[in-house]
Amino acid sequence: MSDLLSSDALLARLLTLHPKKIDLTLDRMHRLLAALGNPERALAPVIHVAGTNGKGSTQAMIRAGLEAAGEKVHAYTSPHLAHFHERIRLAGELVSEPMLARLLEECERANAGAPITFFEITTCAALLGFSRVEADHVLLEVGLGGRLDATNVIDRPELTIITPVSIDHQQYLGDTLAQIAAEKAGILKRGVPCVVGPQDEAALEVIEARAAQLGAPLLVHGQHWHAWEERGRLIFQDENGLLDLPLPNLPGPFQILNAGAAIAALRHLGRDDTAAEAAVTRAYWPARMQRLRTGPLVDAAGRAELWLDGGHNPAGGQAVAAALAGLPPKPTHLICGMLNTKDVGGYLRPLAPQVRDLHAVSIPGESATLPAETTRDAALAEGITATTAASVAEAVADIVATDPQSRILICGSLYLAGAVLRENG
Repeated sequence: MSDLLSSDALLARLLTLHPKKIDLTLDRMHRLLAALGNPERALAPVIHVAGTNGKGSTQAMIRAGLEAAGEKVHAYTSPHLAHFHERIRLAGELVSEPMLARLLEECERANAGAPITFFEITTCAALLGFSRVEADHVLLEVGLGGRLDATNVIDRPELTIITPVSIDHQQYLGDTLAQIAAEKAGILKRGVPCVVGPQDEAALEVIEARAAQLGAPLLVHGQHWHAWEERGRLIFQDENGLLDLPLPNLPGPFQILNAGAAIAALRHLGRDDTAAEAAVTRAYWPARMQRLRTGPLVDAAGRAELWLDGGHNPAGGQAVAAALAGLPPKPTHLICGMLNTKDVGGYLRPLAPQVRDLHAVSIPGESATLPAETTRDAALAEGITATTAASVAEAVADIVATDPQSRILICGSLYLAGAVLRENG
């Protein structure tokens, strides 16, 4: 096995193995996993997480809780922000460059040039790595949908979780909430319990019907567990009793319910109150209403606050708007860049009452970026004063030149968030 190729070079080569970025099927996964000796059958107990919003935050909280209990935890998430290595954690640590390169090269060799998507072959690499490093749990975050997602190859996980389902990726998952929920519910397995986060009625009906078919016990928000804020504390209640906890360290009111799902999962797994408290106080998940405090962009912002969020669909816009409403009053300016597959108006609409204006940017290095001019026009249509900027740095400079003590939120895409994190060191 060569040790000359970097993981970046291997990843670039793997991108050429399939003409489509997204092509939902499990056939290629099963073929390559068989060629690798079926590593997915040799994993520690798996917790599989699907949903439209909140998957990453919920998974990060569960990991924090399990690690506080002294457990070793593998974790798989996507997309990455600054570096691909962020997608794979082995026993709590980001995969090393030598290990990642070896896994990718082994998967490439076993695939033997057959068509396979980038996400599929890199998911196989993650599963292969998980099978070779001892751990107590594996956390798998669905990439897209659930039923035909590349992560949905575990015959019997220990637990599944479905976070809130909303409209997104209609071109792949369906145009209605019920259709999208059916895809998410595809991770349910016969007899395996599932923690269900807050859902619209149409989505919950689909999830409950699928669970009934499979005999999968459900732990549903509003029925089996409850989470709310009271007097600056997080209150959680289920059949095992009531917990009075600090508020989540991940900012935004929507994190109360993500924390609730994580705590419900930890309680089902038999973890104690210490794990629940660690879940809400120790979790770290970048680009989810993240306050940037160091780096060149922060220096350029001077006395202005600089925030970063990767939400990109209407539900994400609602969550960001709620988070802004909960912050101390201050003039807020958006720097927004989005992909051309997203509902820009639906994302910006709930933000309009919370912001003074918007600087639209194109996402650097992304072929699917929405042109800045299109984002600007969508903002204007929602009643937001808007202009364009050539870059995030230019937008920051424009804002602080006229409003030096304001709040600046960079938002609209995880890909933009990743570019910002790289630029900001």
